[in-house]
Amino acid sequence: MTISSLTLERFRNFQTASVTFSDGVNVITGRNGQGKTNLLEAIYYLASGRAFRTSTDKELINFDAESALIRTEIMSAERKQSLEARFFNGRRREIYANEVKLKKVTELVGRLTAVLFCPDNLSLIKDGAAVRRRLMDNTISQLRPRYLAALIEFTRLYENKTRILRDHYENPSLIELLDDFNIRLAEQSAQLIYYRSGFVENLAKKAAKIHKEFSGGAEEMDISYQTVGGIDPKGKKPEEILPHIIEHQREHYTAELRSGLCLTGAHKDDMDVQINKKAARKYASQGQARTAAVSIKLAERDIHFDDRGEYPVLLLDDVLSELDNNRQEFILGKIEQGQVLVSCCEDVSSSISLPGKVIFVEDGAIK
Repeated sequence: MTISSLTLERFRNFQTASVTFSDGVNVITGRNGQGKTNLLEAIYYLASGRAFRTSTDKELINFDAESALIRTEIMSAERKQSLEARFFNGRRREIYANEVKLKKVTELVGRLTAVLFCPDNLSLIKDGAAVRRRLMDNTISQLRPRYLAALIEFTRLYENKTRILRDHYENPSLIELLDDFNIRLAEQSAQLIYYRSGFVENLAKKAAKIHKEFSGGAEEMDISYQTVGGIDPKGKKPEEILPHIIEHQREHYTAELRSGLCLTGAHKDDMDVQINKKAARKYASQGQARTAAVSIKLAERDIHFDDRGEYPVLLLDDVLSELDNNRQEFILGKIEQGQVLVSCCEDVSSSISLPGKVIFVEDGAIK
């Protein structure tokens, strides 16, 4: 999987820009605030169907513009493709693949696969469960369009059920809708839990191996999947998981009505990370947590390769400057194959000796 070119029009701080990439390492350098991350965000959008720094497409449009465009040419499985997203003030985005307008975002994902490693990921171990759920969602969505469809539907149902639980005191008739939302939410939860359980099992094996090498054999990392009510989904199909979720819903029905909160569902999931048999979130040092985060992201890249037979594009967004020299060298030593786009300040870029291309960004322009 490689990206050959990227074109931007009125995207973030870029008016118009076009850049070509090497199949190897591409170092995107320049001073802070010039637009380096915007290049990576545009690519990630075409891989995942969403930006990684904002939840609203409107923020992707240049301040003085009414629309924006990102377009890329890629090579995947020896086949050339073009991907494009158009954004508008006041109406929905449009997404195209090979000049054909797509009806759903699920038709986009999987065409371009990318693994993003940004400074926020360095808090992957210490932050709350939402960060680790986002890792699961972002990776599995690119590999399994069915998962993304289930995630979109789950999110819609969860938001509707939350409104029912919040507003039923003022409008008691809403309770009549609750049973229907419960069963449909349980069905989508079973799908998400099924995919997440398998993904975490695979991730745990790969990340443990990388982490042991990274720590020089001094540390062992264990990752396990946790879902609501202590349900053990390992080896179970969605239809086998579903009854356990429904039972958990039944047991917490009254508590949900009293609290106004949805207490059952895949939104409660987490990955438990342990280093040397201790909970990493509580006891890991900052260095241990960063080593674990790097190991997990590199394992994510390997999962893509095993699934697709080609490496995803690796996007390193200003993360090297946050790591010490040993961790920088370990990452760079692991990316001898596949295409890499790394944004960094000029001080760090001078230490990257891998073959490829250097791209300078200044004030929203490619130099």
